[in-house]
Amino acid sequence: MASSSDTWIKEYNEAVKIADDIDGMISGKSSLPASGPETQRHASAVRRKITILGTRLDGLQSLLSRPTGKPLTEKEMDRRKDMASNLRSKANQMASAFNMANIANRDSLLGPETKPDAMSRTVGLDNSGLIDLQRQIMKEQDDGLKKLEETLVSTKHVALAVREELDLHTRLIDNLDQHVDVTDSRLQVKTLDY
Repeated sequence: MASSSDTWIKEYNEAVKIADDIDGMISGKSSLPASGPETQRHASAVRRKITILGTRLDGLQSLLSRPTGKPLTEKEMDRRKDMASNLRSKANQMASAFNMANIANRDSLLGPETKPDAMSRTVGLDNSGLIDLQRQIMKEQDDGLKKLEETLVSTKHVALAVREELDLHTRLIDNLDQHVDVTDSRLQVKTLDY
């Protein structure tokens, strides 16, 4: 029977493999088109792997906080805590690097964020000019909120369409399952007849 320390090392090695996979997937993103279903699947797979890695790291931390079996020396415990901490740091860096790669997606949805400095916009304005600038800024914010609302409504419609499609597929699968059961029953009856 493997000891808990062996379990920890095994879990750590598996977490390192997942981290290496994520690193490779993030590096491989450059070979994909800027957008499209393949890129979305790739991004989803990376997010899934990052979540799995986070769960593994939580498990490693849990194993360290509740050691069972042969006790570890303090030096070995510190070494393992450092290993887990370094891997957690690497995972956080990969997650943030992946999110930075998704800024282009944000820009394609909302447009690039190019706001001039607030102070430079107010230079040389009197009270009336400041009020006009404030009204203009509020109008820009309202326009931005309208675009965001349109995006949210569109996303809602897509989600509802996906839900309807899933309901249809569920009904089709249930129907197919019933037909398979009927066919199986008939085959069993025919087999008994022979």
